[in-house]
Formats: sequence, structure tokens, C-alpha cells
Amino acid sequence: MSDAALTDAVRSAVAGVVDPELRRPLGELDMLREIEVQGDLARVGIALTIVGCPAADRIEREVRAAAAGVAGIGAVDVELGVMSPDERRALTEKLRDGRPARQMPFGPDSLTRVIAVTSGKGGVGKSTMTANLAVALARRGLRVGLIDADVHGFSIPALLGLVDDDGLPPAPTRIDDLMLPPVAYDVKVISIGMFLRRPGEDAAGAVAWRGPMLHRTVQQFLTDVFFGDLDVLLIDMPPGTGDVAISVGQLLPHAEVLVVTTPQSAASDVAVRSGLVARQTGQRIIGVVETMSAMTLPDGSTLDLFGAGGGSEVATALSAAGDTVLLLGTVPLSPALRTGGDVGVPVVVADPADPAARAIDAVAATLARQGRGLSGRSLPFAPR
Repeated sequence: MSDAALTDAVRSAVAGVVDPELRRPLGELDMLREIEVQGDLARVGIALTIVGCPAADRIEREVRAAAAGVAGIGAVDVELGVMSPDERRALTEKLRDGRPARQMPFGPDSLTRVIAVTSGKGGVGKSTMTANLAVALARRGLRVGLIDADVHGFSIPALLGLVDDDGLPPAPTRIDDLMLPPVAYDVKVISIGMFLRRPGEDAAGAVAWRGPMLHRTVQQFLTDVFFGDLDVLLIDMPPGTGDVAISVGQLLPHAEVLVVTTPQSAASDVAVRSGLVARQTGQRIIGVVETMSAMTLPDGSTLDLFGAGGGSEVATALSAAGDTVLLLGTVPLSPALRTGGDVGVPVVVADPADPAARAIDAVAATLARQGRGLSGRSLPFAPR
């Protein structure tokens, strides 16, 4: 094979390497530079998006492997450079598909299904449920994004293992004004905790913000974070019916809502309110999930530490106030579920046979089957 033919083969192989942050091939992202073959030596130039790109080592390694895999190539020399400001600007425009900066990508006409996971009060396992549900949906082959909108009580990064040895989440990579969310278990994740790390500190800072700042944060997560093409975007809401719930209702009135409660009436009574507020903003309640339900002990007996029936009561109350709402699942108390959250390995990955993992996966299966309805959406064709 001639050097020219080998050069074309190497270019084709390298063009197919996928950027681990943007999740698109390097060729599509215009990251290829000069590629030359002399004898059995391939020289490959790659332009990274930014200086200090955290994915640089992985990209270099995979580019080297792709080029070396071409028949007739015995050695590979990879040269990493950086895009110019104009090239980065062109890239961000391409990633936005022509959409202006700060324009909402998840509007009513979006193909992405948006599900806000909410609860009436804290401590009911809502975030644990959201994290595991996101991973369970991703394991079913869906493209999943997750926004940690519980700004004051963010916990999603730790639940998904997106923390370092000090328990601090990684900062998102920035390409100009576009943020690339870190990925865990094939779920793209953004959280305010990723922006609070300060040099010399061993913990993420606390957030003491009022309504306008909270609204701006949620808005930026929705407009300035590049999630790419998603099938499902989950939003881990703060408990209750405060500023963030109102902001999400205003920004995403077409979103669906999944209500989480425990069997205890103290939680279920308040959970109904979160569903009613969601309806007031035009959002649709797609179901209720009961957490901390009765667990089966080794001797076959059951332990209903928090009582029973709360999930059914919430579904019944919400149905009486509007469209029918179903109880989608009951997730039992589970040491494995708790342990998975502590170590950052979701139980649906760590122990799929655990009763809690099976219950969560069943909810994911139900949501995956439902899909997003076409009601209220404009379709890309007109009658003749």
C-alpha cells in the first residue's frame, strides 16, 4: 500500500476515535490536524479543545491505538496541540446545532424527556433513588443526563462516585462559555458541588443563596451545560415547594414529575403538596415511588420500620386532584442500597439482585416503556 493510501487509512481510523467528554468522533469535531505516513511510521496531529484538557492522555492513547491498528503501520507519533479561539468558537456553535448561546435546549419541541424527581420533605431517599434510576436507565441503553438541582443539599456526585479522595467532585471542563458535564456510569452529571472547590480546602463549600441566585443556577445548568442528544434528563429536585421547584416549573413547564415518599404519613402527606405545586405549573405527574418500604428479614418475616401504604396514599390523593397517578414501585429498606450510596457505587450496579436494585430497575423499565408523549409538540412536517 502506498504512503498516500496508508495516510488515508490512518486518517479514517483516527477520525473515528470518540472524544470522551463530548462523546463525538474527533473527525466530526474537526480535531484532526496534519496526518502523514512515511514507510511504516504514522505522524498524527490532534488539536485538543483547551490547554490542560483532562481527557488528553486518554485521547492520545486511543488515537495511538487506532493508528497502530492500521495494517502496515509499525510506529505512531502523536502530536497534541490546542484549538485556536476561532476554532473553539466554531466548535461550540456546532455543538449547539446553531442554537444561540443561553437558549433553552430542552423546550417543548425537544426530543429529550425531562423528569423532575421530587419529594415533600428531605431524608426520604429521593437523591439515592434519582442516582440509581439514572444509572438503571443508562444500563438499558438510553442516553441519560442528570442535574443535581438540590443546590443547598447537593449529594449526587458522591452517590455516583464522582469525587476524589477528599470527597470533592471534579470541575466540569469549559470550552469558552460551554461546560462539559463529568460522566459516571454513562450518565452525564452536573451539580453545584462541582463549582465550590477551593484550593487548600478538604470539603466543598456550603451554599447560602436566595431565590434569584437559585433560579440563575438552574437556568445555567439547563442552557450552558452541553449534554448533547439525550433520551432522558433527570432533575434531582430539592425537597418541598420552594424557589427551585417554582423555577423549574417556569423553565420547564412541559416536564414530567416523579414523586418520592416513604410509607410514613409524615412524609406522604407532604409529598402530595409537591405534586400539586408541579401541576400548578403545568407539569404532569407520571407516578409515585415509595422508598424505605418493608424489608424481608433472613427468617422470612418483614420489617416495616416506617409503616406501610404511604406511596399508595400519595397516588390516590394526587389522582383525586387530577389525572390518574400510579404507584410505580416500592423500594424496600436495603443495607446494600445504603452502602452503595456511601461508596459511590449505585446498588443497581453493585448488587443487581438486591431487592432494592430490582425494584428500582422495574421503575426504570416502566419509565423506558412509557416514552414521551407527542401532546402539545409541533412535529417537523405539515399536511398537504
